Amino acid sequence: MDKPAFKTDDARWAAVQARSLDADGIFYYSVRTTGVYCQPSCPSRGALRANVAFHATRAEAEAAGFRPCLRCKPDQPPLAERQAAAVAQACRLIDASFDEPDLETLAEACGMSRFHFHRVFKAHTGITPKAYAAARRAGRLQQGLAQAPSVTAAAYDAGFNSSGRFYAASPGVLGMTPLRYRSGGGGEAIRFAVAACSLGALLVAATGKGICSILLGDDADALVRDLQDRFPKAELIGAEPTFEATVAQVVAFVEAPRIGLDLPLDLRGTAFQQRVWQALRSIPAGRTVCYAELAAQLGMPQGARAVAGACAANPVAIAVPCHRVVRNDGSISGYRWGVERKKTLLERELEQS
Repeated sequence: MDKPAFKTDDARWAAVQARSLDADGIFYYSVRTTGVYCQPSCPSRGALRANVAFHATRAEAEAAGFRPCLRCKPDQPPLAERQAAAVAQACRLIDASFDEPDLETLAEACGMSRFHFHRVFKAHTGITPKAYAAARRAGRLQQGLAQAPSVTAAAYDAGFNSSGRFYAASPGVLGMTPLRYRSGGGGEAIRFAVAACSLGALLVAATGKGICSILLGDDADALVRDLQDRFPKAELIGAEPTFEATVAQVVAFVEAPRIGLDLPLDLRGTAFQQRVWQALRSIPAGRTVCYAELAAQLGMPQGARAVAGACAANPVAIAVPCHRVVRNDGSISGYRWGVERKKTLLERELEQS
């Protein structure tokens, strides 16, 4: 969406009074009594209109004898870019640190107060610094379990300083016990079946806790390989007559979304992904939201990109309805199982509403 032009002084003054972020970078205003020039969104105390002049560029304002405001810093990159750079720096510090850096240290490195830094980090990433550090530690743990000589070594290499903390946290981090994860899901029984539906091939798989995968595609064999890649050493059990009834329920749900799907799910993902998936399940059939709206609902107005990533990681098509998330302009895009399937699902839900 194009930004407003702010071509008249009246429009510019209205933008300054509203502290409009949309006007930043389009023009600048100076205040005669203070000798500074600012971005339209500057949070400083408002000036009298009689003391304000407008400038098309920073150079123009400086040529008129004004200096940059120390609060909104109009001579530096936009606030959103500065915050994104600070968050990226904090992420690098967390990535490079064996022990989780405390909030005060991270905030000081980014030149912010700890409370402001916490808000900015969550707004840009969708999670807190603590959750990000935990996710990175989980990644190191998953890699270490595949490479370290023992589970204990992997735990300490990942930053767990006690075995008690490690074993308490590992089920939530890995979705299974460390030994089972280390063996690639070995010993875990997963029932699965492939069926045909109006959207093509449909694979449904479930653990003892509930459905862990619903996959869509054109090639049934490719769907089975996808499941095998996810659980390389699990015991995959197919062609069970009792499980065929579960698959039939999923197929019926695909064809008639309004009937709902009353089956338990075994969703495995990060804490942030789980939050997004839970929010997706609250969107009723026949309705859509954009990524920005969903991010705002989760309390992270600048986290649309992170939300989109969690949607893309959804392993349970339809049951976790990531197809109900669209672009800001309402257009359809970005569906793991194909845009045409997403379009069909949305049309079907509208027709049955």
